[in-house]
Amino acid sequence: MSHAALGPVLIVEDDRKTSTLVALYLERDGFQTIAAYDGQQALDLAHQHHPIFVVLDLMIPTVDGWEVCRELRRSSDVPILILTAREEEMERVLGLSLGADDYVVKPFSPRELVARVKAILRRARPEEGKPQGPMSRAGLVFDLDKRRVTLNGRPISLTVFEFKLLHSLMASPGRVFSRQELLERLYPHGEAVVDRVIDVHIGKLRQKIEKNPARPRYVLTVRGLGYRFAEDEDRM
Repeated sequence: MSHAALGPVLIVEDDRKTSTLVALYLERDGFQTIAAYDGQQALDLAHQHHPIFVVLDLMIPTVDGWEVCRELRRSSDVPILILTAREEEMERVLGLSLGADDYVVKPFSPRELVARVKAILRRARPEEGKPQGPMSRAGLVFDLDKRRVTLNGRPISLTVFEFKLLHSLMASPGRVFSRQELLERLYPHGEAVVDRVIDVHIGKLRQKIEKNPARPRYVLTVRGLGYRFAEDEDRM
């Protein structure tokens, strides 16, 4: 199946030259694209066209990129890649904490951007030819084949990285994963990210699956080592 058959990539960028350049490279690789030049238009187009991916500039008119990211995350788990001219670490961490899946700092290589879009989409899809039955633990059900997570029967919307993170932990209950191990699973192509990003993803994941994120019962912290998923021996 072609990329275009899956749906469009929404490019949210007020600089029309940059928007056209990103669209050109994506379309060369078989993607369909639609463009928004301000935040409100982005939200309207996302509602109308249900994009498979969003490339989002932060500094846009009417509704800024931070708020667009928040709004998209309230109703969708569409992968989001942030374009930003800001190189400060906390700005990048904030973008990820709002639910973005990756970021690219301007100026950027269009080829690298397309490669990141494709890598994130690959991680978002179940591996073909490798069926796996649902995993469940105390009301939390993870179904890789259907790419669905439910908690006590209620669907839970996860970002691409949250889904990948939960899969890694839940598939090996009791095993302690270091931050570096989890980084390598989430960013297998050696993307330069700080290990604090794992803490951000864990925090957002706990907000969605834990009754009390401050006292988690599914994703547990192993002080000084990393994280593990609860075993049968742990109180639930």
